[in-house]
Amino acid sequence: MSPGRRHAPAPSGVPRATVWLFDMDDTLHDASWRVFPRMLQEMRAYIERHLGVDAGEADRLRQHFWARHGATLLGLVREHGVHAEHFLAETHRFDDLPGLLRSDRSQRAALRRLDGRKYVLTNAPRAYALRVLRAIGILHAFDGVIAIEDMRQFGQWRPKPDARMLRHVLRRLRLRPAQCLLVEDTLEHLRAARTMGLRGVWFTRYAHRALRRDATAVSGRPGRRPSRHGRPGWVGARTATLWRLRRLRHASRR
Repeated sequence: MSPGRRHAPAPSGVPRATVWLFDMDDTLHDASWRVFPRMLQEMRAYIERHLGVDAGEADRLRQHFWARHGATLLGLVREHGVHAEHFLAETHRFDDLPGLLRSDRSQRAALRRLDGRKYVLTNAPRAYALRVLRAIGILHAFDGVIAIEDMRQFGQWRPKPDARMLRHVLRRLRLRPAQCLLVEDTLEHLRAARTMGLRGVWFTRYAHRALRRDATAVSGRPGRRPSRHGRPGWVGARTATLWRLRRLRHASRR
């Protein structure tokens, strides 16, 4: 787990024990704008090159991997013996990454002013995650980055929403689920976290419906569009702005 900043004392509104776990893509920046569509192209091209198929078959396989394994990566590893590290490096290289990124200045300010320990918890590879966080100027707002390389147990890759991985991560950080709040745009990941007592905040600021299908194919997210209002009963709170996190901490206890 990558080291980060030294955290400051918490103010009266947020107890010192609060620990924030933040998803990255479509939570800390607008990945659906350019990153996810580009990532989709890179994954398709990777499958074409390494499995020797055309674009149509690559798309079919990618959808098959998601349906059966929950992620393109897991399908390639389990069914074709692809080395995960090679796949991640090839599909997250993005030489023009700064031009693909869009984030909200107000949301960055809200994150910096949110006290308590903060970690990024992302299914992305570490090198890519660090580049994104550094490029949008928030890397030092976090105490650490938990990337997909940290999500292996007994030789098996267990990215979100695997609850076993979440338990493993919390043990390594010496945290109890009740101490933590997961801020995440993917409902399935929040559902898994809730099964182990981890409270969740559903972040919807960057939920672009027009790109939801492509984002599903890339990240294993459910294809159904979230409604504009309401939330599932197992989600503690819903927000489109990080400024509300202090108040939502109390609502998410349910």
